[in-house]
Amino acid sequence: MLRNTATMNTLSLKSQVKVLLPLPLVSPYDYRVPENLSVHNGDYVTVPLGNRLEKGVVWGKGEYEGPEEKLKYINDVLDIPPMAYEMRQFIDWTAEYTLSRPGLVLRMAMSASVEFDKMKQQKAIILSPGAGNKRIRMTRARASVLQIVSDGKPHSINDLASHAGVSVGVIRGLIEIGLLESISVMVEKTLDLPSWKMPRPSLSDQQTAAAELLAASVRKASTSIDSGFVVFALDGVTGSGKTETYFEAVSASLEEGRQTLVLLPEIALTAQWLDRFKKRFGALPVQWHSNLSAAERRSSWHAAASGVAKVIVGARSALYLPFPNLGLIVVDEEHDVAFKQEDGVIYNARDMAVVRGHIGRFPVVLASATPSLETITNIETGRYKRLSLPQRHGGATLPTVDIVDMRTESSEQHSWLSPILIEAIQKTLVAKNQIMLFLNRRGYAPLTLCRQCGFRIYCPNCTAWLVEHRARARMQCHHCGFSMPVPQECPECTACNSLVACGPGTERLAEEVREKFSAARLAVMTSDTVHSPSEATKLVESIKRRDVDILIGTQIVAKGYNFPHLTLVGVIDADLGLSGGDLRAAERVYQTLHQVGGRAGRAEKSGHVILQTYQPENPIMQALVSGDRDYFLELESQTRRKYSMPPFGRLVALIVSGLEKRLVDAAAHELGRTCPIAEGIAVFGPAEAPLSILRGRHRRRLLLKANQTIRVQKIVRQWLSATKIPRGVRVKVDVDPYSFM
Repeated sequence: MLRNTATMNTLSLKSQVKVLLPLPLVSPYDYRVPENLSVHNGDYVTVPLGNRLEKGVVWGKGEYEGPEEKLKYINDVLDIPPMAYEMRQFIDWTAEYTLSRPGLVLRMAMSASVEFDKMKQQKAIILSPGAGNKRIRMTRARASVLQIVSDGKPHSINDLASHAGVSVGVIRGLIEIGLLESISVMVEKTLDLPSWKMPRPSLSDQQTAAAELLAASVRKASTSIDSGFVVFALDGVTGSGKTETYFEAVSASLEEGRQTLVLLPEIALTAQWLDRFKKRFGALPVQWHSNLSAAERRSSWHAAASGVAKVIVGARSALYLPFPNLGLIVVDEEHDVAFKQEDGVIYNARDMAVVRGHIGRFPVVLASATPSLETITNIETGRYKRLSLPQRHGGATLPTVDIVDMRTESSEQHSWLSPILIEAIQKTLVAKNQIMLFLNRRGYAPLTLCRQCGFRIYCPNCTAWLVEHRARARMQCHHCGFSMPVPQECPECTACNSLVACGPGTERLAEEVREKFSAARLAVMTSDTVHSPSEATKLVESIKRRDVDILIGTQIVAKGYNFPHLTLVGVIDADLGLSGGDLRAAERVYQTLHQVGGRAGRAEKSGHVILQTYQPENPIMQALVSGDRDYFLELESQTRRKYSMPPFGRLVALIVSGLEKRLVDAAAHELGRTCPIAEGIAVFGPAEAPLSILRGRHRRRLLLKANQTIRVQKIVRQWLSATKIPRGVRVKVDVDPYSFM
């Protein structure tokens, strides 16, 4: 595999080449190769485009057949390791599958390299080329300096003075007389590399069996000429030790000298994960996520592209780092919707990780306590290999789950805690254990209305209500980011003191908890309160130190965290997310509730989960109480199969948007008129999107449904090419949609 990659990269291209630019272009451009340049496939180059220079990647031999003098010359080859053949294949595959322009996919892979020339530089001292021809009065101090710089390496002026035992003035004097020269050099961050030789923790028999299979697969991919591609579904209950199990595959990859990528769905999840990784391997991995500074992103990009970084952990975009020697991908919490990118190039990182492993011929691990229905189906059809961890590690037991039927509860007015949950909280506090209250809704209240005229305060840019954030005295749209102060009177009828908050958010729940349990120490963990891994680390450490009695949180607390003294989980609105007609609504709610419940009783203390619901008879609630996950998945599978919905059918969404409603409607109706008509295909719409206005743009949706065997990309491409779209209207294509908003 590596030999083939090297051949594809080192093939020298003499006359003309194709260069793909990280721009919204349909295909690469042809350029001539200057005689003084050696250009190879995968090289990063600068080329003229119009009146400016752009950076791009050599994508193969040029195909221009006209007069060569009409082609522009490549300007320069950049001093960056070339992009591997497998990575270029992956970019082309992604573009083809998602119906995206290849240049936009390349932009994801060059997201930091385009700024490489802005990397931090510092002054360094070297021996001047003509130093041997100069006659000077030699002193002991000067001789000491010249002896050190004779190694030919650049030295900082302070380090050089320190090592030579002289003042900085001596070095400056040597620069003035021409024996030394001051140059600018790039500063590369020195990495502490993780080691596979660190002691392995004690694993259970089940963990050991799974770990040995994973490690063996990694070694086979590195040493065998046959394909080492295999997808493992690491299916383990919460607290079963999935992370420590796949760490053994990471260890094998390190031993083989290969790179490993671990994808996590939430930035906040990296806090505890990084701590566990450092304890296991003695050093931190390279990180890649949106919270890094520009300098940190450049450093991480170069570490990954050069092969120096052996383990990279990051969000979904890390999948498009140009690894030269990737040998393993782990997708942790593979079911999580955060792996689906909805803007720009629309892709699912879980599915693309499998493709990347197939192209690179190495194993991929999909880890989850609640595998997606797609993964379960691939296991059943033999495409994926299941590794089961059905028991919690260290003798811990799964929590008991009870349902509170809120239809029959006599709760206080404007109280979101049932009497049963209140009593359970009190008992847990007396026992000096910790509580987590889960409500997947940020802010104080999701809706504010006028009790006089019924007006609901909405976003001026979206068809969405503004959410009150009382702590900041602001109302905010969670779709476009618009915010404004909380009005003192109704914007519609101007009535004073008539606005009332409807429904609870985490802020309102925290207000009630403070009133009822004033002596308890409270913390709130949402994307409003935790903005970075460092902030998450501080909060997690305070919880582990038992500085927190009650933790209130949204979905970011639902997975990955291990709090030994947390024994009670209360879910405030277990039905939240079931409405709206989303294809995966039931599956998503089950996964979230199962994951958040799994935070309870992960050590020697038993756990208890209380679900407050208005639908106790719902199969989701019943499956959670009984612990029969497979029963729920079978019901969900039967429903999807009956209507040929994914994973038993194909969907492609077309979202038509624009600033002018008239033009958007015209384009949507034209797409409806020219839609494909064939056996096994049905097109629904056009219709207003549930969010019919988003960020000021009017939105219409069409949905193509096809049999599983039909290649939808070719059909959609022909459909779009046969339809005239007005200027100012955008058509976004979402293959395998997750969101139906």
